[in-house]
Amino acid sequence: MTSLLDVRELRVTYRTGGGDVPAVRGVDLALDPGDTLGLAGESGSGKSTVALALLRLLPATADITGAVLLEGEDVLGMRWGRLRAVRWAGASIVFQGAMHSLNPVRRIGDQIAEPMTVHGTVPAKDVPVRVEALLEQVGLPPSRARDYPHQLSGGQRQRVMIAMALACGPRLIVADEATTALDVMIQAQILALLRRLVAEHDIGMLMISHDLSVLAATCDRVAIMYAGRIVEQGPAREVVHEPAHPYAGALSAAFPRIGDPASRLAPRGLPGDPPDPADPPTGCVFRPRCAVAEDVCSTVDPPLWPVDPDERGNSVRQAACVHVGHARPSAGPGDGPASVPPPATAPTEERRP
Repeated sequence: MTSLLDVRELRVTYRTGGGDVPAVRGVDLALDPGDTLGLAGESGSGKSTVALALLRLLPATADITGAVLLEGEDVLGMRWGRLRAVRWAGASIVFQGAMHSLNPVRRIGDQIAEPMTVHGTVPAKDVPVRVEALLEQVGLPPSRARDYPHQLSGGQRQRVMIAMALACGPRLIVADEATTALDVMIQAQILALLRRLVAEHDIGMLMISHDLSVLAATCDRVAIMYAGRIVEQGPAREVVHEPAHPYAGALSAAFPRIGDPASRLAPRGLPGDPPDPADPPTGCVFRPRCAVAEDVCSTVDPPLWPVDPDERGNSVRQAACVHVGHARPSAGPGDGPASVPPPATAPTEERRP
């Protein structure tokens, strides 16, 4: 079965005056209808670059290679006319900070109506009714269609952004830090709304956040990014609560847990900074900050290995670390440097994180 979204070996390099900067280094993702995938990592890990690359919203200074298949059609190879038709109608993005995305001098209803009018997805006479229905769907009274953005609260503006994202009935929604600027009560309401919309409309959602607790509560699966690549992916609760990669573990430990006084009183952080993408360290890029790094980590940049694979080597969870399962390096006396063998069997059941 064809996935709704199938990202293969995505690489993004920015051309700058100081040289090329690789921001995304070989990312693979898959997402099915009715599925929610979370993408987490520190600032600068490449999350938003991935989101913008999905619909070719990156600047002209970005070189993109790989494939972004939306219902089997490669977005990266689309002509501009086809790409214009796919944006909003095939896939849409909810950005962080609705006040910066909404036009301050246009009424809310007009802004929700615009993509429907441009794409012709709704007859002109039915557009006002559709706008009212979308506002009700996101929990706002239809009368707010006459308001300007500054007349709405932050949570209400974010709901308007979600209504706009749903206006043309897309199959995929990308939520890029959509709740970061909201207080916890409004954030919980928006997250509940997104979960309900995914279930009701059988759409796929890629949710990007630095907050693992948000992704664990909202997403079916989570992928962890570090220095432009995915270092762990799998079922959300397993990745968050039983991380296999040291970086995923550090992210999880950075958030105090309710009912755990030790984590509340002494939350663990992660020393150091992410590497310079233009000058990454040799071997595993996480090695300089890793508490369990070994000599082999300075020479080997491990691929995603199956975590707890079955007898055929299949696993719904993978991590890019030499300490994972059968990928654990070993070297006996006189054997020379430790080496990492190739994976026993790559996951074959589905191309899913």
